[in-house]
Amino acid sequence: MTTMLAEQELTKQEVRKQNAAIRVQDVHRIYQLGENRVHALRGINLEIAKGEFVAIMGSSGSGKSTLMNILGCLDRPTSGDYFLDGVNVAQLPKKELAAIRNRRLGFVFQGFNLLARTTALENVELPTLYAKIESDERLRRAKRALEMVGLAERLDHFPSQLSGGQQQRVAIARALVNQPSILLADEPTGNLDSRTSVEIMSILQKLNEEGLTIVLVTHEQDIAQYARRIITFRDGKVRRDERVAQPPRAADVLADMPALEQD
Repeated sequence: MTTMLAEQELTKQEVRKQNAAIRVQDVHRIYQLGENRVHALRGINLEIAKGEFVAIMGSSGSGKSTLMNILGCLDRPTSGDYFLDGVNVAQLPKKELAAIRNRRLGFVFQGFNLLARTTALENVELPTLYAKIESDERLRRAKRALEMVGLAERLDHFPSQLSGGQQQRVAIARALVNQPSILLADEPTGNLDSRTSVEIMSILQKLNEEGLTIVLVTHEQDIAQYARRIITFRDGKVRRDERVAQPPRAADVLADMPALEQD
């Protein structure tokens, strides 16, 4: 009986591993700053299943941004393993990491990072230029991505003609255009007012409901609550990992918020 239970548990673990979009095993990240060694991550073990919406929280220096850089294949762990969709990418060469970033990952940043002299459509289309996609397909994907974030009528607008929330929507569309399996959002509401922040979270919740795996870094508890799981970092370690029983629906919260006054 004991052997059967043990075998069932092993089977469950294997199924969990197969369903993991992200699996991090004993990851350390040490930076050498002059004569000082900074231990930014201290043996992180973490699994994020396909289709999850996870918020990562922590104060400055907690390790959350270091982890995000590793998850985004922008940095490598000093030691340990990082499995992305079942592939150990921890020590892959830069060229292969770049290809993985372009094909499998979408990025959204606090600062939008849009090209000022380029239209919304052209900004969104940009990642497809590196993916060997035909021009007609690039255009179709870019238009579809902008439709998904509610900007179908703003295709030809430049960033200066868009509000902060609209610019972040363009950035989200750009992150979606190559049809990634995982969206990584680093403080995506950090430069936005409270109402616009909820608008962005409504978009992310909708994308997650459609099956997209989302990892969100934030220092704001009221933003993290919209995720289904909250992981808290401190001193380079996971200090708390908890499920959110019933996240509020951002669309419902938005409906009850007063409209912003126009200048």
